Amino acid sequence: MKQLLYVLLFVLSIHFAEAQVKYKTIESSKLEESRELKIQLPRGYNSNENKSYPLFIVFDGDYLFEAVAGNVDYYSYWDDMPESIIVGVNQVDKRYDDCMYSEQNSLPIDTGASFFEFIGQELIPYIKKNYRTTNFKVAVGHGETANFINYFLLKPQPLFQAYIAVSPELAPNMIDYLPKRLNSLQSKLFYYLANTKNDGSSIRKMTEALNEDISAIDNDNLSYSFDSFEKPSHYSAPLHGLPNALENIFKVFQPISKKEYKETILELDTSPVAYLVEKYKTINDVFGLKKRILINDFKAISAAIEKTEQFEFYEQLGKIARDAYPETLLGGYYLARFYEEGGEPKKAMRTYQSAYTLKGVAGLTKDLMLEKADLIKEDFGY
Repeated sequence: MKQLLYVLLFVLSIHFAEAQVKYKTIESSKLEESRELKIQLPRGYNSNENKSYPLFIVFDGDYLFEAVAGNVDYYSYWDDMPESIIVGVNQVDKRYDDCMYSEQNSLPIDTGASFFEFIGQELIPYIKKNYRTTNFKVAVGHGETANFINYFLLKPQPLFQAYIAVSPELAPNMIDYLPKRLNSLQSKLFYYLANTKNDGSSIRKMTEALNEDISAIDNDNLSYSFDSFEKPSHYSAPLHGLPNALENIFKVFQPISKKEYKETILELDTSPVAYLVEKYKTINDVFGLKKRILINDFKAISAAIEKTEQFEFYEQLGKIARDAYPETLLGGYYLARFYEEGGEPKKAMRTYQSAYTLKGVAGLTKDLMLEKADLIKEDFGY
């Protein structure tokens, strides 16, 4: 296991080194002091001034920042999640003060309340003013800070839309506050919770009780996942939890997988093209990102149409493909298949022929298009 972690850290360090990391100091009137920040910008941040990015706020940034930044950079490199801006908040020697809460109601008091206001009223406005961010924000915490990030969720309008809480040292009332709040969500929210068998007994008991209560919630706006690890220590748990958290939060952003194709798309009672459209609409609505439909996803929907022989769906797929990749013959091929299977061979032949002037893509070549046109011409004597 240690060798696997070393390899993972080595790979992440290579990608992390290529990203842009900035070190900033922000003056805070709420804290009455300055606070150090680590900021990682996406690789292509300076090359596209019109592009905005989701925002990660990493608590315990003095040691947790690199783990989050490396994972995010790695997953975004393979397009399994969007490129994002990562901000780590240094809490060395300040963690206890930052996370202080009342023994009466478990809510932030004194320095804890000041830190809560610093994040919402100073840090995030500072980041949004100076960097291009979408409205989708992720909070990451470990131990005490994994409890603290929940306070932002208790607000009528949660400050973050996704929460990654690893081995949280929960305040006593949090196991009552959190399920009640998650049950009443009115907008989409992601929550990831994890512990390890090597956590302290209080952490294990409270996270297991919390998991039981959250798992029982029936709310379509909540996307929840939980992991309980066997071997990691309390301090190595984030290295195991972060990849799972990112995969769960950004699942819809990922290319259509073989499992999704077999278990979901092939079992649809409705149009697979409508499924594709809804997938990318969700990406836009949830993450604030307009993502071009991947060639891989077009191929998956096309394969489903062929498998189920629902060729009528090729017409809409062809029109969408033409809009997404107008320079390629992808849309023309799908439209030609629609005409061919719909009993309009002459239209199919002409559509195959017209696509010859466009670029090949996804295994579709100009020669293939001409061959298909010639076969129709031969069969029907055109």
